[in-house]
Amino acid sequence: MKPVLFHSEDAELPSEKFLNSITPWLLIVAEKEKQSIEHLNYIFCSDDYLHEINVKYLSHDFLTDVITFDNSEDEGDIEGDIFISIDRVQENAVDVNTSLERELSRVVLHGLLHLLGYNDKSDSEKISMRKKEDSYLSLLK
Repeated sequence: MKPVLFHSEDAELPSEKFLNSITPWLLIVAEKEKQSIEHLNYIFCSDDYLHEINVKYLSHDFLTDVITFDNSEDEGDIEGDIFISIDRVQENAVDVNTSLERELSRVVLHGLLHLLGYNDKSDSEKISMRKKEDSYLSLLK
């Protein structure tokens, strides 16, 4: 079985070219963090779909671009589900004046970084997370 799988719920999947390019990159990121992706699902969805998950499972009544669920049982082995709102990513790309593909790469990575143990609750954690994102985005071809 492939370690990284892509699904869609109420939204279209990104292009095959994009998905094929990020899979090896995600494996490299995990390896550089001395962890291994055992089974990772990316689910691309709409704002409405992700909002429903946010309310139901996290009791958060607001829109977000990514929600990560850690299903790992063993330290160092990454298993999880990462839900990404394509609607939010598109809007964020416009807001930060970047390409959809670049912003989508950042959000895909952001979800993985959460599974690798990084958080972004405090201001200092947000800064650290952004530095990690920038560093690993530089490796993406």
